[in-house]
Amino acid sequence: MVRGRKTLTVRVKTAKYHKPSSNRWLERQLNDPYVAESKRLGYRSRAAFKLIQLDEKYKFLGKGRTIVDLGCAPGGWTQVAVMRNKGSGQVVGIDILECEPVNGAVLICQDFTTADAPDKLKALLNGPADIVMSDMAANTTGHQQTDHLRTMALVEAAYQFAKEVLAAGGIFIAKVFQGGAEGGLLADMKKNFAKVSHFKPDASRQGSPETYVVAQGFRGNNSF
Repeated sequence: MVRGRKTLTVRVKTAKYHKPSSNRWLERQLNDPYVAESKRLGYRSRAAFKLIQLDEKYKFLGKGRTIVDLGCAPGGWTQVAVMRNKGSGQVVGIDILECEPVNGAVLICQDFTTADAPDKLKALLNGPADIVMSDMAANTTGHQQTDHLRTMALVEAAYQFAKEVLAAGGIFIAKVFQGGAEGGLLADMKKNFAKVSHFKPDASRQGSPETYVVAQGFRGNNSF
């Protein structure tokens, strides 16, 4: 999928005013084939390939889907969703950060966890959603357990929203950190979906604790 994987490693010289962590980030960017390929194809972030690889495995994107993208900035997942909708369907997204407009999508700049955010998204939808996908993650503190708990709170909020808007047979996808979805949440997903699994795309950085929980075949039947 990713062309032009280089064997030559680019090294960044330590600059006087750069922290070592900044140099490591820059070096990683320069040597990341997904970064280069995202620029070549016009995706706003390398994260677009995570969604592409999730779709290659689970085959949920396609013409005419109604899709909600939670944590949409900078827009890579939204771009993929719109392209695979082939000019039909609906894509709605939200993020606490500003996101440049994406043709074919409606995006809101707001914290999803604020009280009125879910209702704003529902008001934009033309009907039940086929897909609710969340690439949201809390800002990391460096403390693994704290980061996991904060991100799980976002996953739970996204999951609650998905149960309220998904059409029968719909799919819910959310980023989780190492350890995957917690027991209670996983048990509830298994009650409400036909199949629940975890998947780590190749495009996730090596050593990253992230993975994705994928819940397929929603058993509910929303109408609003």
